[in-house]
Amino acid sequence: MIRNFLFLLLVICLFSCNKEPEQHLNYTNGNAFGTTFSVQFIDSKKIDLSKSYDSIVTVINTSMSTYQNDSDISKINQGDATVTIDDHFQTVFKASKRIHKETNGVFDPTVGVLVNAWDFGPEGKIVALDSIKIDSLLVSVGLDKVTLQKDKVIKQHKNTFIDFNALAKGYTVDVFADFLESKKIENYLVEIGGEIRGKGSNLIKEQSWRIGVEDPNFDQTQSYSKVIYLEDQAMATSGSYRKFKVDEHGNRYAHIIDTKTGYPHKSNLLSVSVLTEKCMDADAYATALMSMGLEKSIAFLKTHPKLEVYFIYEDDHKELKTLNLNGFPEN
Repeated sequence: MIRNFLFLLLVICLFSCNKEPEQHLNYTNGNAFGTTFSVQFIDSKKIDLSKSYDSIVTVINTSMSTYQNDSDISKINQGDATVTIDDHFQTVFKASKRIHKETNGVFDPTVGVLVNAWDFGPEGKIVALDSIKIDSLLVSVGLDKVTLQKDKVIKQHKNTFIDFNALAKGYTVDVFADFLESKKIENYLVEIGGEIRGKGSNLIKEQSWRIGVEDPNFDQTQSYSKVIYLEDQAMATSGSYRKFKVDEHGNRYAHIIDTKTGYPHKSNLLSVSVLTEKCMDADAYATALMSMGLEKSIAFLKTHPKLEVYFIYEDDHKELKTLNLNGFPEN
């Protein structure tokens, strides 16, 4: 009898010891950079990291927010050459330089002054600027006019305005992800304003993280006709269907400015989604490809096979078409 009892205890012990710990889905959302963010991760316990997320956003805003007059980037744009920049600024600046060079200047964080001058928004007709005005603004445009010397930014032209909006959200997604990994969290999904990075899988649902590619709806509604599984990658999307204007002939112009001419250009490309390892790169390349247009993007991607890209565009009959390149998932 005692022997049977001990055997039963041993079986119970073995069962308990081998039992997998219960998994919890930890979810947090909030506001950042004029949009929203969400973080979800799987762990054996409930953890609230919301204060850490807010702290990260505060630090990056202090470094790179053009909406804060006292941020480092705002002071630099105002002409303060004494500003000591932090590691966040340096990382984004160096990535901008790299992609600016790769794209032959198409990706340029100094072009914002022209975007603002053309006053792009969701409504209204496009009104041509005076060519003299454009020429005067082009003098200060060009990331090649800005250099980094240790922890100081040097501008050749005092009016050069730097704006990292095209990759700051993606970069912050990476910072969130790196923070989670420093906590030994191996299954997570981070999203800021539609820019996303995931690792591992959703253990609760026993499947990879599922994300949607937004449809290009001109009426400002949201829908997703394409859903993919994200596995240890990041995705960012750039679109022309929210900020655009039309001319007197009904031609639609995206908020994409040619950095060589200073003029917006007409494009049939509506949306570009990029999958790559880091969200900062995905964010920047999506913007660059959107600026290139479809044909130049296709040529560019032949020499950048690691960028998986999904295009949504209009054909000559104004019908929506899609194109997957470099292994972007069909579904």
